[in-house]
Amino acid sequence: MPTHSFRSGRIRQAQYDPAMRHLELLWDDKTLRAYQPVPEEVFRRLCQAPNPATYWEDRIAEEYPSARPRRAAGAPDAAQQFKDLFGGGD
Repeated sequence: MPTHSFRSGRIRQAQYDPAMRHLELLWDDKTLRAYQPVPEEVFRRLCQAPNPATYWEDRIAEEYPSARPRRAAGAPDAAQQFKDLFGGGD
């Protein structure tokens, strides 16, 4: 599942499942928001946006219905836990 981490701003991480068209956003306050059905192009543009939170407000928040997150809020995925433990190779 493609994951993109943001170095600054309110959105810290975006995770996307292209098969389900499911987008999850982890925010700086550890809340997790999910949306479905989100086209892959929207995920790609979010990842490239100069201000992802503004892109979310303008293109995702009111355009796509909320969905149930697949992971617990504040719980990093296994890859992130590994990076945190051993250091990331960014």
